[in-house]
Amino acid sequence: MSQPPFFEVADVVVRYGPVVAVQGVSLGVQQGEIVALLGANGAGKSSLLNAIAGLVPVASGRVVFRGEEIQRLPPEKIVRRGIALTPEGRRVFPRLSVENNLRLGGATRWRDKPALARASQRVLELFPVLGERRRQAGGTLSGGQQQMLAIGRSLMGQPQLLLLDEPSLGLAPMLVEQIFELIGQMREEGTTILLVEQNVHRALEIADRAYVLANGRVESQGRASDLLRSAEIEQAYLGIGVT
Repeated sequence: MSQPPFFEVADVVVRYGPVVAVQGVSLGVQQGEIVALLGANGAGKSSLLNAIAGLVPVASGRVVFRGEEIQRLPPEKIVRRGIALTPEGRRVFPRLSVENNLRLGGATRWRDKPALARASQRVLELFPVLGERRRQAGGTLSGGQQQMLAIGRSLMGQPQLLLLDEPSLGLAPMLVEQIFELIGQMREEGTTILLVEQNVHRALEIADRAYVLANGRVESQGRASDLLRSAEIEQAYLGIGVT
């Protein structure tokens, strides 16, 4: 018998009023994997991540994490279960210091001071620049530093599954490489990652497997190395999807 998925989405539908953004998507992630979720703008990728995180409702279908259905839980309980989302656009708190941005990331575990201290140490080891700028306002950081802060904030909750939504968006090529190196390092340290990323080739180079979405549906899936050579990737990026 094959091992059940560490994380699974089964026939999930997400609607915004009459608009169906995600149309019966199913996917699975095993513990320790990086799985890429690819597709053109409007394919439903961010909508799916937001639904997993509890930020938008799941109209139908199941979201199962470690054998437990979580699609009806509020976002804070999903975070406590071990899932964290780093949203597209970073969304750091611009007037708060780097240190306080990170503290907010650990808000659901504030009672466990030793765990928070370990999480903070891990984040600052991954992103030394955040330690150097811990008293600086988040809004004054560069784009790359804000992305590091957004990821670090997510890691403060010690997630077992990290949802990354467009982590390289708007970054210079050198910073893009740095972000992808850090994603690989997080996986080596035990974090399972579901990655939405427009940099298709770089995402497929780092991922174990990938799913390609078009118009809110899974159009293709497989090993990342196989999809990297597939014409289906190019075809998926020519389509027009739902926002």
